[in-house]
Amino acid sequence: MASLTQALNLWSPFAHGSTPLSTLSKPNSFTKPASSGSVPVIRAMKTMQGRVVCATNDKTVAVEVVRLAPHPKYKRRVRMKKKYQAHDPDNQFKVGDVVKLEKSRPISKTKSFVALPVVPRSGSKVEAAAGGGNDLGIPLESQQPVV
Repeated sequence: MASLTQALNLWSPFAHGSTPLSTLSKPNSFTKPASSGSVPVIRAMKTMQGRVVCATNDKTVAVEVVRLAPHPKYKRRVRMKKKYQAHDPDNQFKVGDVVKLEKSRPISKTKSFVALPVVPRSGSKVEAAAGGGNDLGIPLESQQPVV
């Protein structure tokens, strides 16, 4: 039998438990890659923007995020909606507010985002509509004095 093993060269480090598995070199996915110099690793913070759809819970708002994604069969871009629970410590947001969600440590089982206010853009269409929609500076017929 020994001559057969030597003839076929069936020797292995695993034969008869000669090499424990812990001493073998395996790729470790948890090791940090070697960086040259003192360059810090920058990880992007996950942020999303959405609209508050529920604000009845204390210190929690439900935010609906809408994104465009290709349909799996028809390859056309369709709107995909997903609701996230976000932390609102001051209960400052109401239904309909646009908020920015920033990833944070898990606050509860379903909350791992913090809701932040979105700074409105200057010169938006909403401000123009609120101002009467008069871009030329000419008074409207209803605003002219009656003679």
